[in-house]
Amino acid sequence: MEIVALVPERFDEFVSLISALAKYEKLLPPSRDAIERLHIDAFRENPRYEAFLCLDDNDLAIGYAICFETYSSFLAKPTMYLEDLFVREDKRASGAGGALFDHVVALGQSRGCGRVDWQVLDWNMLARDFYVKRNAQWMNEWLLYRITL
Repeated sequence: MEIVALVPERFDEFVSLISALAKYEKLLPPSRDAIERLHIDAFRENPRYEAFLCLDDNDLAIGYAICFETYSSFLAKPTMYLEDLFVREDKRASGAGGALFDHVVALGQSRGCGRVDWQVLDWNMLARDFYVKRNAQWMNEWLLYRITL
């Protein structure tokens, strides 16, 4: 198993994994316009996000992570934000999720981040258990609010 940065040649595999996540979460997959924005934002001069693929021993992408930095005014340090972490259902016991998660955490550490943050759907006990096993804390005092633009 290997974790690699997303490159244009693997973008279609990346989009396929995002679509698989959408199916898992019972959401619509990204539209054609969204896919185009994903491509532009990943490979522009100052990328809006970073993505990593987990490749199996046959060089097939079996999972991905998307992350980017935010900033904590109280820590006065960047925060690594994990937007997505997904592994194909048939590869979930392979260690791919742990490898992707560890990669993002190590990336945050190497950049001097003070923490790593992410969100988990309340019904996704598989994910919640995954993070608890890694000593993550549920920040139940924080409530997510959103304005869709």
